[in-house]
Amino acid sequence: MNKGKVDVLLGLQWGDEGKGKVVDVLTPKYDVVARFQGGPNAGHTLEFEGQKYVLRSIPSGIFQGDKVNIIGNGVVLAPDLFMDEAKALEASGHELRSRLHISKKAHLIMPTHRVLDAAYEAQKGKDKVGTTGKGIGPTYTDKVSRNGLRVGDILENFEEKYAKAKARHLNIINSIASNLDEEQRFALNNQLTTLHKVEKKWLEGVEYLRQFPIVDSEHELNNLLKSDKSVLCEGAQGTMLDVDFGSYPFVTSSNTICAGACTGLGIGPNKIGEVYGIMKAYCTRVGAGPFPTELFDETGKTIRDLGHEYGAVTGRERRCGWIDLVALRYSIMVNGVTQLIMMKSDVLDGFDTIKACVAYKQNGTQIDYFPYNIEECIEPVYEELPGWKTDMTKFTSEDQFPKEFSDYIAFLEKQLETPIKIISIGPDRDQTIVRK
Repeated sequence: MNKGKVDVLLGLQWGDEGKGKVVDVLTPKYDVVARFQGGPNAGHTLEFEGQKYVLRSIPSGIFQGDKVNIIGNGVVLAPDLFMDEAKALEASGHELRSRLHISKKAHLIMPTHRVLDAAYEAQKGKDKVGTTGKGIGPTYTDKVSRNGLRVGDILENFEEKYAKAKARHLNIINSIASNLDEEQRFALNNQLTTLHKVEKKWLEGVEYLRQFPIVDSEHELNNLLKSDKSVLCEGAQGTMLDVDFGSYPFVTSSNTICAGACTGLGIGPNKIGEVYGIMKAYCTRVGAGPFPTELFDETGKTIRDLGHEYGAVTGRERRCGWIDLVALRYSIMVNGVTQLIMMKSDVLDGFDTIKACVAYKQNGTQIDYFPYNIEECIEPVYEELPGWKTDMTKFTSEDQFPKEFSDYIAFLEKQLETPIKIISIGPDRDQTIVRK
């Protein structure tokens, strides 16, 4: 932790690495926790004191009573879903309204964005990306095309701005629908028929949003840094879903990498301190897209069951595979990672052998770098290591680690040329070991 600096915490794989738990563990050391990108399609699951919480848009520092939490300009916010999430937290005894600040420049996900999401996916047919249907992509599309509606717009002439944006969306939806088949048109029409119900709750969410501090977050953050406050930034999804550097086009619609913290919060690169990169001891992916180390056998199913690999928000079954060190080296490079955090090591406690992908074979040639296209002709090259066959979930110190697990850590550190500083051995915040 660096006073007057911004430390960044981000996922290095295809998301779902366990960022929420780590933010919650690290938060006590920081004054401010800020979310810099993404929307409610990504959920952080946290477990402590016998309770499970799923955060979609609210920063994970909200569970620490004295922290300022900021939703930055790079986030896209759905007022109805935000209201559900915030009210659930308030009902469980967490005070939000003075501690949660929302950027005026964050873009709003409208009800018609969700219909647009479905329309664009239907239009792509068999080439669809496999979005969550939450309207994230169309919202970022409106942002980039300068047609977006922002949180600050709810403070002035909102009804007029909303009606104009909605009319534009409906024109696009009707244009796309005219070129779809009958079944696809029927599905879209069903969404449009119930739009008024969704819209009613959405507008309630807008009113609820007005009860929170709506701020110029770039000024607030930089003033906090001038006051020598320490800031922890958290992203959503993972590096391999970054719109520029991920497995395009099977990516999210924002920059999930460290540079996204600068543009998603309005802070300069010279303000970045530590960059924490989170990875699982294996690898998962949700939705469509290439996944070189994916396992289709019983091993993959076992990892999924032991790791409870189902989406925190969507409930979707995650695809599982061995750890991919080629992709991780790439992620560490583009993020400038200074420390690694390894999650879910305990999931592999019972395996006789652990595999790690150290290279790819592409069209018969072995490569050790992440190529432009990993959709076709990629075959993982594995190294095998002995499993540790030990239940580590009750361990409290790295001194208790079996030799095989310590050897696995050393192997990863050598391959990735970055130290692994924190290891998670279970879902609870207490099941976290900080290495010396």
